[in-house]
Amino acid sequence: MEIDHNVDSMEGSSDSGPETLENSSSIGKEKVSKKGIRVGGRKGKKKSECWAHFEEYVTKDGKKRARCKYCGDTYAVDSGCSTTNMNTHINKRCKKYRPVDSKQKVLVKKPTTSGFGSSLGVSKFDQLKCRRALAEMLILDELPFRFVENRGFRRFCFELCPLFDLPSRRTIVRELYKLYIDEKIKLKNYFSRSKVRVCLTTDTWTSIQNINYMVVTAHFIDYDWQLQKRILSFSQIVDHTGDSIGKCIENVLIEWGIDKVFTITVDNATANTTAIGYVIRKLNSWQDGGAVLEGKYLHVRCCAHILNLIVSDGLKDLHDSIVAIRNAVKFVKSSPSRLDRFKKAVANEKIGTKGLVVLDVPTRWNSTYLMLESALKLRKAFQRMGEEDIQYVNYFKDKEDGHKRIGPPTLDDWDNAKVFINFLATFYDITLDFSASLRVTSNIYFKSWCTIRNQLNSLTSERDPLVSKIAVSMQQKFDKYWGGLEKTNNLLIVAVVLDPRYKLGYVKFRFDSIYGVEESQSMISKVKGVLLDLYEWYNKFYGSSGGGAKETDDVFSIGVSDDLELGRLKATDKEDSLWGMKQQEEDISKGKSEVDLYLLERAEKLNDRFDVLAWWKNSLVKFPILSMIARDVFAMPVSTVASESAFSTGGRILDPFRSSLTPKIVEGLILTGNWLQAICPIAEPRVVQEHAQNEDESVDLLDHYINVEAEYESGVTNEG
Repeated sequence: MEIDHNVDSMEGSSDSGPETLENSSSIGKEKVSKKGIRVGGRKGKKKSECWAHFEEYVTKDGKKRARCKYCGDTYAVDSGCSTTNMNTHINKRCKKYRPVDSKQKVLVKKPTTSGFGSSLGVSKFDQLKCRRALAEMLILDELPFRFVENRGFRRFCFELCPLFDLPSRRTIVRELYKLYIDEKIKLKNYFSRSKVRVCLTTDTWTSIQNINYMVVTAHFIDYDWQLQKRILSFSQIVDHTGDSIGKCIENVLIEWGIDKVFTITVDNATANTTAIGYVIRKLNSWQDGGAVLEGKYLHVRCCAHILNLIVSDGLKDLHDSIVAIRNAVKFVKSSPSRLDRFKKAVANEKIGTKGLVVLDVPTRWNSTYLMLESALKLRKAFQRMGEEDIQYVNYFKDKEDGHKRIGPPTLDDWDNAKVFINFLATFYDITLDFSASLRVTSNIYFKSWCTIRNQLNSLTSERDPLVSKIAVSMQQKFDKYWGGLEKTNNLLIVAVVLDPRYKLGYVKFRFDSIYGVEESQSMISKVKGVLLDLYEWYNKFYGSSGGGAKETDDVFSIGVSDDLELGRLKATDKEDSLWGMKQQEEDISKGKSEVDLYLLERAEKLNDRFDVLAWWKNSLVKFPILSMIARDVFAMPVSTVASESAFSTGGRILDPFRSSLTPKIVEGLILTGNWLQAICPIAEPRVVQEHAQNEDESVDLLDHYINVEAEYESGVTNEG
């Protein structure tokens, strides 16, 4: 739709006419010395308040004029002209301008903290808040800085709120960096006040400019028992050696004032072992208690990475059935016309699913699983293509890399695909569970470990020779990384013991079925020994008889109001906490530690909605030391997905068109985006996958609107 720029002139205007904006240009960069016009490019600034209501342009004959944003009246702004007429117009003559008191509150719909829905509230215009919200939008939506200077966006902002003075790209960059500094100071103050013990994940990445980056992410559970995740660093490193990685982690800890680390989760690279050893030495030298149990359990290997190695090793020699289905999917996805013919085949076969096939990445087994799962639902459509589409048939007669292209898929190929899906479904679901970053994952490791081990044992004796061969190969890889307690960080088993639904009985039940009762007994003793060692260590540093900072005082004071009216209640709570400590000392004197009392209690009933963090929050007074252990254990991530996700963001920010961004700006954008997303949580991987599968419905809806537009242009639209 074309916009008509001609406006009706009003009485009293000095000179209004039908000048268009086609040949107009901003004179912001020209040096004009008269009042009201900026001088010296962007460094100058118009001083008169009327310029908030007028826009400047140049007519076809080269004269400079200003147009009212509301009614369209124009005034000359050439040399020798003042802004008196424009001020008089906006204050007295303009009939469309309605001044708004910036201090007046109005009824508005405010978005909820989750980012979905809204609620009624009152608000007033605030220039600084609007500019801060604009900076947050650019960071969260990963928009380029020049977005604020786009004509469409500026017009939208004016219609939305004429009072908002939209900044330039240079101004918004300063606002972005100021936002980064402000949020960083808040987070550093939190770490210095709370003295939480953090769990770290770290990973390295090489950008498209061949620059090595390293990301360090902190995971912790705050004193409100909420799981938190914050990226602390996205910086350049010289190389991927162990010394470079270790020194980078050390610099991050020094910069943020963190000297208490529980675990560091890394992938299976050899260099990470050297880096962890370097960090352990530094933590132990900084202060007593920097690393728990002198860093004996500091190193955690990424479980998602190990599981990927196990499955990839089993599927390294891909079966021809998978290749045949991949080639069929590649044919369908290679052009719009082929995709249209495939959609018609789906419609003719009356297949209920609305999703379409997805092409996999051959080096990623989980994408191969998704490809097979989507293709199997549409197998009838592929079979129909083989019967009716001659191009589909000829496609498989061509040669690829000097050999005849494998395919089209036969009935046996589809049967084999079904076997692969059933085989890989468990591993795919466990990978998603390991990759979660918004909920506790340390307590699911042991259960998943048992499930994988039992399934591999059963599949090695499978009658199907293909499945049996894959299972044997995966079993060998499993034994290499997860063969026994000596190859597993025992804190991951302690995590399931600290889950009130399972405790030590569940571990014994699993070990008895896997290793036998005799061998299981010694393994159970080792696991319980690790828990007792943790308890003694925490009791030494944080208990009533310890010599360190007593965080139990903070534990007992959680949730107590600072209101003066509750002064008596606070005193009562303090007395109750002293009584709780006295009871604890009596239990210890009788040979009953918190570990013994916890294990003697009856396990909670199994429930998928059970909140393990809420349970421990409610047990603070009963188990003050053990709850501190649980808080750190449940903060421990079992994968580095939280850190790897920063590389996806980095890849979008450091694209070929934004490669000139300085390292500090890149780090500021990525870190601030992560901190702001903590307010609006990201969807879990499973939910993101569902949204991705629903994209096909959006494509169908787009096709519908395209057809409607075509009918409209041809004049055959049914107006009913």
